Amino acid sequence: MATEQTRPVRLIVLGTGDFALPTFDLLAGSSHPVIALVTQPDRPQGRKQEVVPSRIKRSAAARGIAVLQPEDVNAPEGLEMIRGLGPDLLVTAAYGQILSAELLTIPPMGGINLHGSILPAYRGAAPVARAIQNGERETGVTVIRMSPKIDAGGMIAFASTPIGPDETAGELEGRLAALGAPLVLRTIDDLVAGRARIHAQDPAKVTKAPKLRKEDGQIDWTRPALSIHNLVRAMQPWPLASTQWTPDGPGKAPIRLILHRTSPVEGPVEASTPPGTVVEASGDRLVVAAGRDALRILEIQIPGKRAMPAADFLRGNRLHPGDLLG
Repeated sequence: MATEQTRPVRLIVLGTGDFALPTFDLLAGSSHPVIALVTQPDRPQGRKQEVVPSRIKRSAAARGIAVLQPEDVNAPEGLEMIRGLGPDLLVTAAYGQILSAELLTIPPMGGINLHGSILPAYRGAAPVARAIQNGERETGVTVIRMSPKIDAGGMIAFASTPIGPDETAGELEGRLAALGAPLVLRTIDDLVAGRARIHAQDPAKVTKAPKLRKEDGQIDWTRPALSIHNLVRAMQPWPLASTQWTPDGPGKAPIRLILHRTSPVEGPVEASTPPGTVVEASGDRLVVAAGRDALRILEIQIPGKRAMPAADFLRGNRLHPGDLLG
């Protein structure tokens, strides 16, 4: 909570994804009044295309905090909306729109953003997934001064954490969201008290974390097993890592197989074994040849059905050694 020496400042929080929820909830319970939540318009979701309000929107409604959902927060009507509320500071996390220079001039204190990496590494929309995909062993969160250029503002505070060897992007994002919330509150207190120190990012150390696409989840079996294992972890909860399998029999169509949990297998496979070849398929062992070694599939799913352990999958599907995936 805010220290006794810190005067309350009027906040507008801009956030949409679950990554923003711990920060919103913590600020809403602090001595700094959250005068509004700005979040993306509700969108149809899932196969039924139901319009479901986000968790952060539901939290704001339960607290009696005004919710604004402009299609473009930088449009004249969006700017007027923000101006009319008279915020001292904007706080963003997983909002989904870039804030314009004009918008950032409205609050006297400008804006701060919580980002899911240790900047300047992994600037962009998918820092958590890309860090796991690239095999990073550590990551963290950074609070930055907002600027119109994506994730390029001065750094105010950061916190780091190791990445578990089997941790998925969804699991890690939840941990980072909880790690970042108190960091944001402390940053606000430091800005008000004049204690904050802002450090420019080193352009030479910038790396990018582009937005995930559905095709990013397609498994390339020529890659090493560890690289595929990292992809499986990184693509959860979306778009999910998958491969193709064509069952035996005339006229059988390819089936998409979604991999949820995997483990690299120590030791090389025979050099003559093509990548993607099933080398074990019995009991609870489903092992596939990769580029230099092999990958054990622990949990797998056929679209439209539940995810299941490999043993359950093998009991109901005729997958054999020698079958080719991909």
